[in-house]
Amino acid sequence: MEKANFGLIGLGVMGHMLALNMERNGFRVAGYDLEPEKVQAFRTGSSGKNIAACETLAELAACLETPRRILMMVPAGKPVDAAIAALRPFLSPGDLLIDGGNTYFQDTDRRSQELEAAGIRYIGAGVSGGEQGALWGPAIMPGGQPEAWQLVRPIFEAIAAKVQGAPCVAYMGPRGAGHYVKMVHNGIEYGDMQLIAEAYDILHRGLGLGNDQLSSIFAGWNRGKLESYLIEITAQIFAKLDPETGQAVIDLILDEAQQKGTGKWTSQNALDLGAPIPTIHAAVDGRIISAYKNERRAAAKILSGAQPHFSGETQPVIAAVGDALYAAKICSYAQGFALLRLASQEYGYNLDCQAISRIWRGGCIIRARFLNEIAAAFSRDPDLPNLMLDPEFATAMNTHQASLRKIVALAAEHGIPALGFSSALAYYDAYRSERLPANLIQAQRDYFGAHTYRRLDRDGIFHTDWQ
Repeated sequence: MEKANFGLIGLGVMGHMLALNMERNGFRVAGYDLEPEKVQAFRTGSSGKNIAACETLAELAACLETPRRILMMVPAGKPVDAAIAALRPFLSPGDLLIDGGNTYFQDTDRRSQELEAAGIRYIGAGVSGGEQGALWGPAIMPGGQPEAWQLVRPIFEAIAAKVQGAPCVAYMGPRGAGHYVKMVHNGIEYGDMQLIAEAYDILHRGLGLGNDQLSSIFAGWNRGKLESYLIEITAQIFAKLDPETGQAVIDLILDEAQQKGTGKWTSQNALDLGAPIPTIHAAVDGRIISAYKNERRAAAKILSGAQPHFSGETQPVIAAVGDALYAAKICSYAQGFALLRLASQEYGYNLDCQAISRIWRGGCIIRARFLNEIAAAFSRDPDLPNLMLDPEFATAMNTHQASLRKIVALAAEHGIPALGFSSALAYYDAYRSERLPANLIQAQRDYFGAHTYRRLDRDGIFHTDWQ
């Protein structure tokens, strides 16, 4: 029997689509799943293709060429450890295991070190793009041993999305670097989605614009500097009608945003590293507070506040929302890339921000024209400490910050929550402030806890007897 080039464990939607992608690109794939019905569905759905469905792990291992390359597409956490333990008896030194799920990066660090000690190569690969991306070309963020990357590089480069002929995959760094980059990708994705939702709220609830108008506005934005996958699908969402009721689907969806945890991990890790990412924090908070639907329903009957009452020309406000969205997006991405820079130093990942921004240009959920400009910024200065300090982005912020202020003020005046926009503006103003009121905080700390402080006019550590 012809040996397969690649093995897959986990034949859900993502695993099945990746197998079809690999087969279409000339690779023979073997797949296995714990659930027999998924194996059967995989066999049926792959009929006539160069794909084998395996009933056992022993069969999977036996039908793979060596060194074996096996991708696990199973839920993060204990299922990954269970899959590794079940596979170990069938593996030989030099074989490669790949975790393609949304795994916490420190778990990948641990597994990588444990398996390397046993001679097994290991990659943690962030995969972004959803079902269609898996089938037609995702963005892939692999981290692990350099030799492990070389083993899988031809396959990953073949199946990844392409932008101007370049595959949207690159080696991220050792151990959990790939999963770390995917985690931050998802944190930035949270920020993008929150800002877009707030723009919708201001235009819809604030200005009273209907779904047809909103679809047209977002479609127009998608032809300019805001061009991106998320803006594109948002325009389509506003245009979609429910076949049963004839109403816009968007108006029928309960306003509770769910989450799988990667945004929360980004937020938690940023606090551990001391990285300011307030817009991503705000996006996580926005999803959390949306889940308090019953409390919000009750509070709406008790708590007073401003109500949307806009009157006047809408076109200048629409333009200002677009400019504010672009400025806030710069702030959010600046936070994400600054976090990547800190993590690279803390964990020894040696992350390349230019390469990261390049592979995010296609396949992934945050793909956007904007990422070409980010890649150019890190090409100009690979050690750029903050995206807003790049000359091109500094000019953009100096140009659009007035619109961001206008929209934050408008939202506050009309009682429309703008956690993302407000946090982006506060981040921008804090970052550009040569002097902040932290001197008072440090004085308070010294007053009640003798925590000491430093002075502007001389070197050393000081304490005042405040009483």
